Amino acid sequence: MSLDALWTATAGLKATQAAISVVSQNVANSGTAGYVRRTIDTVASAPGNTGVSTGVVTRSFDAAALKQLRAETAGAAYTSTRSGITTQLDKLYGTPGTATALDGTFNAFTQSLQELTASPTSAAARNTVLSNASTLASQINSAATNVQDLRTGIEAQLGTDTASASTLLKNIAALNLKVQNTTDASSRADLQDQRDQAINSLSSYMDITTTDQRDGTVSVLTGSGVTLVDRGNAATLSFDGRGSLNATSRYSPDASQRTVGTITATTPGGAKIDLGAPGTLRSGSLAAEFELRDTTLPQAQRQLDDLAAGLATSLTNKSVTGTVSGNTASIDLSGIKAGNAVTIPVTFNDGSVRNVTLVASTSPTATIDPSLTADATGFAQTFDIRQGAPYKDAVNAALSAMSAAAAKAGYKNVPLLTADGSGSTLTVSGNASTAVGGASASITVPTSANDFTSGYPEQTPLFTDGTTTLFTGSVDKGAQLSGFAQRIAVNGALTSNSSSLTSAGPTDTTVSGTRAQKIFDALTTAQQTFSSASGIGGVSAPYHATVSQFAQDVISAQGAAASAATTLDNTQQVALSTAQGRFSATAGVNIDEEMSNLIALQTAYGANARVLTAARDMLNQLLQI
Repeated sequence: MSLDALWTATAGLKATQAAISVVSQNVANSGTAGYVRRTIDTVASAPGNTGVSTGVVTRSFDAAALKQLRAETAGAAYTSTRSGITTQLDKLYGTPGTATALDGTFNAFTQSLQELTASPTSAAARNTVLSNASTLASQINSAATNVQDLRTGIEAQLGTDTASASTLLKNIAALNLKVQNTTDASSRADLQDQRDQAINSLSSYMDITTTDQRDGTVSVLTGSGVTLVDRGNAATLSFDGRGSLNATSRYSPDASQRTVGTITATTPGGAKIDLGAPGTLRSGSLAAEFELRDTTLPQAQRQLDDLAAGLATSLTNKSVTGTVSGNTASIDLSGIKAGNAVTIPVTFNDGSVRNVTLVASTSPTATIDPSLTADATGFAQTFDIRQGAPYKDAVNAALSAMSAAAAKAGYKNVPLLTADGSGSTLTVSGNASTAVGGASASITVPTSANDFTSGYPEQTPLFTDGTTTLFTGSVDKGAQLSGFAQRIAVNGALTSNSSSLTSAGPTDTTVSGTRAQKIFDALTTAQQTFSSASGIGGVSAPYHATVSQFAQDVISAQGAAASAATTLDNTQQVALSTAQGRFSATAGVNIDEEMSNLIALQTAYGANARVLTAARDMLNQLLQI
């Protein structure tokens, strides 16, 4: 027998034994989470391919399936987080149509107004109106407070998730170094399994991409391109949480203006990157938490603030419409108060139409965000009313400042308007590039929360800011609108003396149902303008509806959003399950397949052993000659 056969059989035994060891390891770890099936190749060796040796132990999986799994994991974490919070938000308003839901409470209040209209002499009817009004205000208070509680909870969760993600980044970098410095193939595969598990866990927090390096390490980047791990170096993530949030808590790229926490990624070189900036994180639980905290829940707060403002101003404000003549509009601003707004629609040469909103102010430094007005997409500016009428000089100064700001911001169309007028009448004129289409204003009639005679019977300060402050929408000391839903209450002056609800006239103490009917009509019949910033009816233009309809629209919008989020999450969970199945099909251990391989290897092992046994017997015979 050729000695080559002995060499080949011996090498075959070693190679088969190594393969059996790999199969045994696969079978033993078939139920181990994150374990990827191993394979080992054999390669020809020795002159003339007379020998065989073991190759490298490799992990068997589909790289494309792994990439998809991580993408679907991030997507599932995103949709699950959103679905959970939007469902909680929907529950704050109650089940539509039930007595305890927001619309049910509103209906109970308006029904009691009708009963008071029919029975104005009934003290019990007046008390019922005030009780139901207080219940409605309290429900709005509670819903708005819970919205901020949800934001505060998300703020805390962001801190926890950031710490977990930062730990994962450190672990990935540490495993990179171990993989790079490990020469044993089996140990190296174990480390790669651990690293993939850490990366998969990280993908539930944020959208990531990975790049394999030649030295066996992996670089990890966010979907927007921020490098988080480069070989053995990892960015450190930190979150500067702000504790309890309120209606004015907002994100800003300017750290001095930001009143919520953000994630800062600090690279090994010391560079700092704001991961909380819009668009930086696009998926995963962290992206969902930022979106919920900074967009979804603030919009819910705005809807409640607008509802509260609608309740108050529909009963205290009068609408004034100006007259148009050529390219000018004149409007009477008698009685205008800080926070009252004048709206001027203008048409530019290209046919586009924008609203110019001028908000009365008693503070020379007051500024206003257009989102606080009825039209978040328009131009807005405050004008000083401290000197009283005529307002032309103050308005001209405001128009000039607004045009300069619009030009500086790079707007294609800049409104160029001038003001004139005498007394309380304001006349606004356009020019060749800016055509004035009209003018309207909403002016608060009562002079204070205790004034029940001005504007009788149409205007009644039933709902106030707290129990003693008239709501006008002032921006002089911060926006009165922000957080108003938490503060709206029934006027304390009415609580202590409800006779004003049924007084027959400004100075007539006899009873009448006229005022109660006017309140009912103002809430259920009169059209109000609600800001486009609330998202009800779209974000491109103001929304016109009764206060009653707006309340129903708020409930419907939240219900639809919760339903859409749940449906999307269900779809995404199916996609994740599919991705997991696809990856497991190539990376998982199939016991039947492994046992089949084991039988084949045992047969090969036996064949090689028989060759060696035959060689031993032959040599023994030769030695006995």
